[in-house]
Amino acid sequence: MIASRPARLMAAAAREVGGAAVLTALTCALASCSASSPARAHGSSPRPGPSGPRTPAARTPAALTPASLTPGGRRAWMLTRAALGQVATEPAVLAGLQRSRVLEILQPGQQPAAVAGADPVVTFSSVGELSQAVPGGRLPAGPSALLYDPEAWSFTPRAEQLDPAGAAQRARDIAHAHGMSLIVAPALNLTTLRPDPAGGPRWKQFLRLGLAGSIAKVTDVLEIQAQSLERSTSTYAEFVRDAAAQARSANPRVAILAGLSTNPPGAPVTSQQLTAVIDATRGMVDGYWLNIPGRGPRCPTCNSPRPDVGRAALRAAL
Repeated sequence: MIASRPARLMAAAAREVGGAAVLTALTCALASCSASSPARAHGSSPRPGPSGPRTPAARTPAALTPASLTPGGRRAWMLTRAALGQVATEPAVLAGLQRSRVLEILQPGQQPAAVAGADPVVTFSSVGELSQAVPGGRLPAGPSALLYDPEAWSFTPRAEQLDPAGAAQRARDIAHAHGMSLIVAPALNLTTLRPDPAGGPRWKQFLRLGLAGSIAKVTDVLEIQAQSLERSTSTYAEFVRDAAAQARSANPRVAILAGLSTNPPGAPVTSQQLTAVIDATRGMVDGYWLNIPGRGPRCPTCNSPRPDVGRAALRAAL
């Protein structure tokens, strides 16, 4: 069918527009330009526009669940900002971390190093501090979670030490109200506030008191502070197994991390010892908190930091 004159004019115009588009694309390619502005690097300042700076859309953090912490069956790793920087200096370790889910622990007001694609997690030792910092603008952009670390020390109020599950529930309510998950890491020394007629090691008292189960009910992730036991593979594995079972019985959806340390108080720890406890518990947990603590008010009896031990253990585990 022969097109009418108006139709022929429209077709000619379309050909002109198409030709111009091709010419523009070719010119752009030769000049290495782009139709859109380059992607902004994570952490860089937004480019100002005619009406002032543009605020990037807030990132919705992924919920911390057993599935999200174990991509491809690989265990998650949680490290402080300093520890992450220390272990990621080795290319093989960095590459392994980049294939895993990594959580970077920050102090309030601290900015993430953004190493290995880590998700920021802001830590607090008291619910009071947490409740003031979250709405007070002391968090980096888009943290995945808040970490509540109750221990029998001066940084956690005594009322919270006596009722860590109740305090954890308040922390969870705040975290969830702001679109974040909650990680709780109760210390074994919380047992010192609860006389146990049966006595015995703190980890056994921790289990008898049901702290893993009561806290698992009110958190998304439970971190089992087993690092003081890592010199004995069998004891470490027994505690992690029983605490994880107690927690999952109370809350089948809870994710479980286990604690490791390169330089806890006491006799020096080797990378082989860390590798042994990781191998013994890999199927029991969703990941590990690898700590490389510095000696200070929060760990006055810790040995000197050993990032080399951490790197060697990660090299074997990743």
